Amino acid sequence: MSYPRCRHCGTEMPLTLVDLGLSAVANSYVPMARAAEPEPKYPLHVRVCESCWLVQVDEDVPPAKIFNETYAYFSSFSDSWLAHARAYAETMAERLALGPSSLVIEIASNDGYLLKNFVARGIPVLGIEPSGSVAAAAEKIGVPTLVEFFGEALAKRLHDEGRRPDLICSANVLAHVPDIDDFVAGVARLLTGEAVYTVEFPHLLRLIEEVQFDTIYHEHYSYLSLLAVETVFARHGLRVFDVEELPTHGGSLRVFACLKGASHREGSGLARVRADEAAARLGSAGGYAGFSRKVEAVRDGLLDFLRNAKAQGKRVAAYGAAAKGNTLLNYCRIGPDLVEYCVDRNPAKQDTLLPGSRIPVFDVEELRKRPPDFVLILPWNLKAEVIRQLADLRAGGTRFVTAVPSISVTA
Repeated sequence: MSYPRCRHCGTEMPLTLVDLGLSAVANSYVPMARAAEPEPKYPLHVRVCESCWLVQVDEDVPPAKIFNETYAYFSSFSDSWLAHARAYAETMAERLALGPSSLVIEIASNDGYLLKNFVARGIPVLGIEPSGSVAAAAEKIGVPTLVEFFGEALAKRLHDEGRRPDLICSANVLAHVPDIDDFVAGVARLLTGEAVYTVEFPHLLRLIEEVQFDTIYHEHYSYLSLLAVETVFARHGLRVFDVEELPTHGGSLRVFACLKGASHREGSGLARVRADEAAARLGSAGGYAGFSRKVEAVRDGLLDFLRNAKAQGKRVAAYGAAAKGNTLLNYCRIGPDLVEYCVDRNPAKQDTLLPGSRIPVFDVEELRKRPPDFVLILPWNLKAEVIRQLADLRAGGTRFVTAVPSISVTA
């Protein structure tokens, strides 16, 4: 029997992390006028390469079917994420002594949520963003943006144009590229001298330990550990010199890298995360065993809760038309019979149907027009922020529910 091959090293991958079956593309929201039309669905099966330990989906949905003019994820609708971006910009401007003669390039710059903070400090920037819908929003706030996919060819063109960034940054994008080697080769080509690349990504260790299977969806082609990232980076002449552990997205890493010959000294975070991953056996098959059973337990717990709520005549709505929520709902086969409706702050998602589950999405005010007994918070990483926003509903008796890593109800 033949198996899919690793996108980095080409090794066959018989080892499964989890198979979530067929699923709609997580950020492809369905206009209500097209409710009767069928949606394309694709396998969502995650495997582990036992050579380089890159964890990845085994069948790719072409990026152009995901990151296009209809792409509905805008970073600026999360207050906590905006604060995170602002703090990063302030820290890096000081750490690297960035000023008017510097250049910061962000790959997958979305709606300019991060780069606007450098612009405000008088630091020149360039965003690179393949989705025209969000790039247009960035341009409107003064963030110059190229509407292109990033890779080695674009990096060569920018280099030949004389672009010499002091800082290249990307948050939650390394997992989104099907050809991870082309992407990293592009970063290496753009870096010169002591320039720094920082990349943030949800940490695979947290995904496994806290059963964050809902962060698996088609636009995440890879699920990253420091172990795998160091391996991929080294192949392209990059050296990781520091790591920070972040609370974002349920537990992320911010990795600092430079060219191999640069003089940046290793930070203490690097040894700590290496040791944590070694203790979790991420460099052996045993570190990935039993994950599927834990995922099934989350599914069964959520379905039991929703069915019991329905049997008692309780109404359940969802908050946050998040991609992770769509993975959860589709895997559990949950529809409007169990979750009446969903709300989201992003106008691009309102008055649509969630992909796969076909649960209708409205403005947040719908919760006040039709108060539910329970609000299922789909972006569980924003639980505290959401509960604060809905303090009036909480005072009225609405309770809040999260499903990962197990059912939790907040009165």
